[in-house]
Amino acid sequence: MLRLRDVILIVVGTVIGSGIFLVPGGVLRDSGGDVGLALLVWIVGGGLSLLGALTYAELGAMNPRAGGLYVYLRDAFGPLPAFLYGWALFFVIGSGSIATLSAAFARYIQQFVALSVPGAKLVSLATIVVVTLVNVWGTRRGAVVQNWSTAIKVGALLLLSALLLTTGNGLSAAPVRVLSTPLSSELLRGMAVAMVAVLWAYEGWHYVTFSAGEIVEPQRIFARGIIAGTAAIVVIYLLANLGYLAALGPAGVAQSNRVAADAVTTLFGDTWGRLVAIPILVSIFGAANGIALTAPRVFYAMARDGLFFRKLAEVHPRFGTPAVAILAGSAWTMVLAGSGTFEQLLTYVVFTGWAFYALAAATIFVYRRRLPDAARPFRVPGYPLTPALFIVAASAIVVSTLVSRPTQALLGIGIILLGMPAYWWWRRSNRAG
Repeated sequence: MLRLRDVILIVVGTVIGSGIFLVPGGVLRDSGGDVGLALLVWIVGGGLSLLGALTYAELGAMNPRAGGLYVYLRDAFGPLPAFLYGWALFFVIGSGSIATLSAAFARYIQQFVALSVPGAKLVSLATIVVVTLVNVWGTRRGAVVQNWSTAIKVGALLLLSALLLTTGNGLSAAPVRVLSTPLSSELLRGMAVAMVAVLWAYEGWHYVTFSAGEIVEPQRIFARGIIAGTAAIVVIYLLANLGYLAALGPAGVAQSNRVAADAVTTLFGDTWGRLVAIPILVSIFGAANGIALTAPRVFYAMARDGLFFRKLAEVHPRFGTPAVAILAGSAWTMVLAGSGTFEQLLTYVVFTGWAFYALAAATIFVYRRRLPDAARPFRVPGYPLTPALFIVAASAIVVSTLVSRPTQALLGIGIILLGMPAYWWWRRSNRAG
């Protein structure tokens, strides 16, 4: 069973993966090289995630069942939206997240050894296999791996940020633009693209809802864990960005696609630049492990409702995990990892995921209306404004992604729509059975 420390570490460990080590350079470029605008995008992305965490904290505390967002959507809006979310989680959101992380793992392991394109794909696939085996072996073991990997990555990231801030002079050696770039349609489009990358870096704060049914005293612990974990991530990310800027300066950050390694190499030399890749690889592995630990609980809940393959509802007699659900999700993840690029995959995940995050947040209004007297160990502060702001902002992200990255967004929509005939087939098969 999962305790408060486990919940916080699942949130932090699932979110902090590859994004903070890879995307800050692109975010600064897309923000016109303006440090203030880039940091503003990071703050807005973190604030949006915190609004969502506050909303889901109430939902998870009052309804702590395995399946998280799937359960909220099913109870509030019926089985079809819930199924489409689970379908998207299986084919895009969860699997795409792990596939993207495995691609990032291969990118950073090249700090130690040069890899061909096929070699990088093999490393990605091997990463997925190891994560799968850990989580089939047992929930408690998966949580232990998550806790240790999170402790390593957070400690390393905080230490790295402190060293870069105290040693680097990139913020004083050259002029720094802070909220001084004139706004234009091109800049706004660039910031929309930057927000997609930032939301990828924050992706995963909601995954702990899937495991709410496995938390000790969930009514008391769940809300505290998801809020504390999400707030901690915002602070850690801002410190990391300031550290990178101190080490490389704005121009150096904007030119980097592996900003953490480049920052350490610039200040301390090639050897340390390679060594810093070790905690980064642990970080990426830990994030993939966190998703593999939590997402299969949704497939398990769907199968139990008769809306997915029945085998996915089976619990392993020895390990006590939804082993078939974990293996099935990992098999599809390997297909994505072998076919997509890092940038394509993260766009699919953000666009598809945030459409459902907004819809799931809207369930709080249904719960409040239908069950006004239900026990709510945690009530979202600022209701109804807090969830409403989250829904509006999340919807805006989805629309802006559709405009800025139409190909990936339309593919995401297509995958969701393919779930419609699958849903009716499973419904009909379940009735016939």
